[in-house]
Amino acid sequence: MWQENYSMQGSARDFMQKVYGWMSVALAVTASVAYYIASTPAIYMTIFKSSGLFLGICLLQIATVMFLSWKIHELDYSSAVAVFMMYAALTGVTVSSILIVYTFESVFLAFGITAGMFSSMALYGYFTDTDLSSMGNILLMGLWGMIIAMFVNMWFQSPAMQYWISIAAVGIFTLLTAYDSQKIKRLGQSMMTDPETKNKIAIMGALTLYLDFINLFLHLVRLFGKRK
Repeated sequence: MWQENYSMQGSARDFMQKVYGWMSVALAVTASVAYYIASTPAIYMTIFKSSGLFLGICLLQIATVMFLSWKIHELDYSSAVAVFMMYAALTGVTVSSILIVYTFESVFLAFGITAGMFSSMALYGYFTDTDLSSMGNILLMGLWGMIIAMFVNMWFQSPAMQYWISIAAVGIFTLLTAYDSQKIKRLGQSMMTDPETKNKIAIMGALTLYLDFINLFLHLVRLFGKRK
């Protein structure tokens, strides 16, 4: 029994290392692309002066993450990695706008706060004995409510409403980080499958936590960022 528990813990640890490893690579790709575009006026002026081009990039970004989520079982491992990195690069294109609008100092501050909050909640989700699964439906409802509020505010353009949306989003994605971390860990413990499938599921886990991190970061920038 002790050996079985030890084996499960080791399997979960190795699985989570892959998850966080690929998440870190994706964040590095996003940051590199964002910095390169923000530092190259010819590129960012071409992208952001053309509403059609920028909209096309946003739609491609959505299509890429949906394709990866729906087709993960049909893709081989290398293809799943390639699609994930493509999504991270496309996110870098859209995220580059914050480096153009906000000062680097305030963006770095928001990144530092995000890293601290994310790490704390990820560790909590990983090590806690408390079952966080009951949070899932509540957080999902909160997430959909936030998305609807964001679409409504696209029409009203209310700074006050945007402020409270960002406050709510920070709370939602902070809690989602702990919830998703525990869920992915338990998945790693329970999986009895071939290495190829396990590696692809690690990519999906990395995508989940990557999205938590990016969304938390973007809303913290909106709260604490200083415009140039």
